[in-house]
Amino acid sequence: MTADLSASEARRIALVAQGFAAGRRAGPVSAARMRNEIGRLGLLQIDSVNVLVRAQYLPLFSRLGPYERGLLDALAADRPKRFFEYWGHEASLLPVDHHPLLRWRMARALAGRGLWRRLEPFAGDRRGEAEALLARIETEGPLAASDVAGNRASQGMWVWSAAKHALEWLFWAGLVASTHRRGSFERVYDLPDRVLPRAVLAHPTPSGIDARRELIARAARALGIATAQDLRDYYRLAPADAHLPIAQLVEDGTLVPARVRGWPQPAYRHREARLGRRLDGAALLSPFDPLIWHRPRTERLFGFRYRLEIYTPAHQREHGYYVLPFLMDGALVARVDLKANRRIGVLVVQRVHLEPDAPPGTMDRLLGELRLMAAWLDLASLAAAPAAGATGLPIAAAGEPDPPSIEPGANEASG
Repeated sequence: MTADLSASEARRIALVAQGFAAGRRAGPVSAARMRNEIGRLGLLQIDSVNVLVRAQYLPLFSRLGPYERGLLDALAADRPKRFFEYWGHEASLLPVDHHPLLRWRMARALAGRGLWRRLEPFAGDRRGEAEALLARIETEGPLAASDVAGNRASQGMWVWSAAKHALEWLFWAGLVASTHRRGSFERVYDLPDRVLPRAVLAHPTPSGIDARRELIARAARALGIATAQDLRDYYRLAPADAHLPIAQLVEDGTLVPARVRGWPQPAYRHREARLGRRLDGAALLSPFDPLIWHRPRTERLFGFRYRLEIYTPAHQREHGYYVLPFLMDGALVARVDLKANRRIGVLVVQRVHLEPDAPPGTMDRLLGELRLMAAWLDLASLAAAPAAGATGLPIAAAGEPDPPSIEPGANEASG
């Protein structure tokens, strides 16, 4: 039978599934709690933009509160590895048990399919160049692109060398794995059997359809309630790869068909999803948070139209460069453009926009969350840019200029 849900019920299901239930920030944030939260989400998206803090750190702060960021670095670098980097939802940090589930993607890349066009030649007529790099890694040990192609800064941030393209194809094809990222955010590559646990590499490779069915089931558990498009987007699956797995999950009872009033598309509720008794508390959300990264879903859940404007020329931006939505008591009620001025130790509020239906007290609670974030980022104070409007904050001293617009694909290019 098809379940019938109100929009409010769907929103509550989604928030609980994503880790925003009441009382989520109680107690100290241990490595075990962080592992559990990443397991709940299935992945953390990695992104290069560092005007505030890199994207992978924010979802845990939003859900658990202030934590030692070095703990996440340690989890990512720990041996034997519990997490590894690969293409999940864009570049992502994933639990290692995802590795067998993504080998079909590696196999496609090995054959030159499912790649960025500029990498395709390394699966074909330029494969020898990639294999020479692979042999060098086997002999010399871990290498980054700058180790074989000089300092990338001298070429321009987004200009890739042939060696970088070749390494990226090897990575996509699963022939190398990322050991860690350097302070410059550059990936370091090594052979998979020197990076990943032996038990993971020895795990049988499921068929492509079985692997994609499990990925969709994990997406459904993380989302709680979702359309087919939402489920596909979580791990970036094509429609043709998702249709049969979704049907199979409905047949075995993992997915329960649902109708959400006001949603134009049919929905699916994970059989373990539950309604929260109450939704309270506040959180600032990364632009790359899994709760909001699929913008059509954000509009359906919250009536909140959100676009990341880092690719937009400064004079054309509506809300700012790096804008974080503000979640309060289960609703998105504001958005704030932030910049960490590390030189003078200030979290700068560039602009603030309250939603038309923001309740009284929104600004006070937003300021409380901003002060919490400033302390977490080791910034001594909070201040507002002149353009921010009436925030009640001191005006920030002139600091670094606004970041320039960056090229599309910055997420990948900085890897």
